[in-house]
Amino acid sequence: MSNIKVYSTTKEIRENSQELKGKIEDLKQDVDRHMNEIKQLKKAIKDKDLKPADNVKKYSEKKQRKKEHDMNNKQRHKKDIKNYKEHSNKKRPHSDVSNKQKDKRAYVKESKRDEKAKSQNKRASMPERKKAITIGEITTVKELSEKTGISVANIIKHLMQLGVLATINQEIDYDTAALVASEFDINLELKAVKTFEEILSDFDVEDDESQLVKRAPIVTVMGHVDHGKTSLLDAIRNTSVTEQEAGGITQHIGAYTIKVGSKFVTFLDTPGHEAFTSMRARGAQVTDIAILVVAADDGVMPQTIEAINHAKSADVPIIVAINKIDKPTANPDRIKQQLAEHGLIVEEWGGDVIAVPVSALKREGIEDLLEMILLVAEMEELKANPNRPAKGTIIEAELDKGRGPVATILVQNGTLHIGDSIVAGTAYGRVRAMMDDRGRRIKQAGPSIPVEVLGLSEVPEAGDVMYVVQDDKLAKQVAEERKEKEKEAQQKVSTITSLDDLFDQIKEGEIRELNLIIKADVQGSAEAVRQALERLSTDEVRIKTIHNGVGAITESDVMLARASNAIIIGFNVRPVTNAYELAEKEKVDIRTYRVIYDAIQDVEAAMKGMLDPEFKEVVIGHAEVRATFKVSGVGVVAGCYVTDGVIKRNAYVRVVRDGVVIHEGNIASLKRFKDDAREVAAGYECGIGVENFNDIKEGDVIEAFIEEEIER
Repeated sequence: MSNIKVYSTTKEIRENSQELKGKIEDLKQDVDRHMNEIKQLKKAIKDKDLKPADNVKKYSEKKQRKKEHDMNNKQRHKKDIKNYKEHSNKKRPHSDVSNKQKDKRAYVKESKRDEKAKSQNKRASMPERKKAITIGEITTVKELSEKTGISVANIIKHLMQLGVLATINQEIDYDTAALVASEFDINLELKAVKTFEEILSDFDVEDDESQLVKRAPIVTVMGHVDHGKTSLLDAIRNTSVTEQEAGGITQHIGAYTIKVGSKFVTFLDTPGHEAFTSMRARGAQVTDIAILVVAADDGVMPQTIEAINHAKSADVPIIVAINKIDKPTANPDRIKQQLAEHGLIVEEWGGDVIAVPVSALKREGIEDLLEMILLVAEMEELKANPNRPAKGTIIEAELDKGRGPVATILVQNGTLHIGDSIVAGTAYGRVRAMMDDRGRRIKQAGPSIPVEVLGLSEVPEAGDVMYVVQDDKLAKQVAEERKEKEKEAQQKVSTITSLDDLFDQIKEGEIRELNLIIKADVQGSAEAVRQALERLSTDEVRIKTIHNGVGAITESDVMLARASNAIIIGFNVRPVTNAYELAEKEKVDIRTYRVIYDAIQDVEAAMKGMLDPEFKEVVIGHAEVRATFKVSGVGVVAGCYVTDGVIKRNAYVRVVRDGVVIHEGNIASLKRFKDDAREVAAGYECGIGVENFNDIKEGDVIEAFIEEEIER
């Protein structure tokens, strides 16, 4: 049987060690302390009948814990003494007693110093609570804990008291964080954090004048459909594009660079068909010079006027190319006169607009036109800095089946290289490949050079500005931030100008200029409406007509209104179906009038904040007069048959005789047999009395209508 310790045996039989020692001494065992080992102890205990008793007195838990604690301290103390002895024996094996005592004291002192250092390190590792810290607009619970020294549990607890359920990685705003920190007497300060968009704008600095060099002019060709724009470009660059396009109409924006002597000129071919009006507007945003193509045998057409307005809005010089002068019916002087009516006075007539007669078919006047372009470009002093990160504009973009997102970029400043990190709108990426306008691969593109770029994450919007940034990370961050802003903007109510909220916007200082697009049935009316409305301009708000024309309100007008935040005024014209649907989608305000004074009063009232509710007339039924009865004290009552709809007691009526309105007023009485009726439906007879009108005859038609208020 193995040896058994007295101490462990006392635990088993729940007796005191001293009592057990006494009993063992009775057995004449040599026991000097309770830790002695005794052979055959279990047998001895069994012989003495030392079994655990149920009524043995137990020590309290508190004393038992104290005893165990003291025992642990004694064991630690013995361990320290043992370590000390080993340490002293190794260092000085023959030292005297006094030296041993000194070493013991030194060792204890060193141990205490080590413990103190450990505790200091432990305290240093714990976050210190600061009295004032700076955080950004948004922070996480974990970051707030690390910066303030407040435990995550306490922060979450106080957030729950504020009604915010948050996890350790939850983002909270500055105001919430400040409330939590104030509970612990910690002041938070808001740090002005730069957005990624602002970081991007820091790269777009003004160039030093000494670094600027001359660049090629960017020319946009505009004009009416079938006036020869693409044919003119074809004559200029000696390539055939028209034949490849559907119906001979330019279906996309193309950008081409040609060499004129020792200089270069970049052309943008904006579509002439009015279905692509918005694309033409984008073309005018990046151009330096606008060429207005007008057919000498056709004259100034509606889209020609539209192109003039777009070019004026872009504030670019205009060169007029009078095309098709080889035709027998060509009349250049008539074209110049029509242009003068729209504010373009040619140089021959004392103005500042250059007009060049050309024939794209016979290649006549092309050299003169190119010479004029270079002359205007020299006067404009067009310069750029090629030794900087590139900046440009997306001319067009598409998703190619084999190549992925493909963007046509017109570089406007700097130089674009293969491998550059770029961002355009919500698209970002790295330039993997570049092709010029002839499809040749190139490694770099300088100012005024159009290139096709591969490598973007998605298809950007045409008109987006392209920036070269320092790395892919910033490009992605800018794109993600823009996506978030777009998402927020979609959730907000559109702030497009309308007459309903015009006064509020003027009062809040949001509007200083009210843009109008005026369409009328004839040019004289359009001009009269324009002059009458522009006279309403005040010191607070100026009324500006950006376009006026003749004919129905089209999609082109709606797109122009959306781009320039304008209101469309229609006089004796209506919007086409597609334009009406587009206006509802784009939240463009369209107002139609038949009387010019109504338009003036509405705009004036809107500017003063007194726009009355708008009502529309709804015809609810017709009744045919089949007999008339004279009733004393009442007047003439018409015996009627309701042909369609319903006649209501509170409706307005008009008496129509032979298609002409004779009277308009209220219903005085409505009866079915001898009983008053609230309404009479179609197919029933009734008696109708018209208020203050007795000249009712058989055969007349009574039309009932109500006025419903239109929700604004």
